Amino acid sequence: IQDFTKHKGTVISVAFSPDGKNILTGSMDKTARLWNLLGIELQVFKGHMDNISSVAFSRDGKHILTGSNDKTARLWDLNGNTIQVFKGHKGVITSLAFSPDGNKIFTGSKDSTACSWDLRGNVIQVFKGHENMITSLAVSSDGKRLVTCSWDKTARLWDMDGKLLQTFKGHEADIEGVAFSPDNRS
Repeated sequence: IQDFTKHKGTVISVAFSPDGKNILTGSMDKTARLWNLLGIELQVFKGHMDNISSVAFSRDGKHILTGSNDKTARLWDLNGNTIQVFKGHKGVITSLAFSPDGNKIFTGSKDSTACSWDLRGNVIQVFKGHENMITSLAVSSDGKRLVTCSWDKTARLWDMDGKLLQTFKGHEADIEGVAFSPDNRS
């Protein structure tokens, strides 16, 4: 339907805006780009020192998050201004998400941990337990649970205080993605 072709490197991550009118891409060229559905570039987000590995929109569509191989995440306004840099992981940021209320962000990393952060860049909680890199994470729509998955062949369910509620075992290979069901029961 449409090509988005201004990146100078491989596109690694893509997200639709909540209203479905824009697309955000993250690339190995160290930029994220905001596009309309006609493929017109609306904004370029520059500031990361390495590949952008993950992108996300806030629920209200007014902010974006980018995660990078430079071991940081960044919160941006839609004009391309960095609002906050989140530093503290010892590995590449592989996955990220906003809380449903938009007051926290979550990052997963190759350092085998996930973190929750306030919007000022302070770590609220570290989620430890995986034995290999975290590849994906998701926050329940009620904001009460976090699920992570890893190359350790497990998925893990957490409460927001960092308490491990359940470890899901049984996969025979690395797990690359996780999601909650709409009713948060699965």
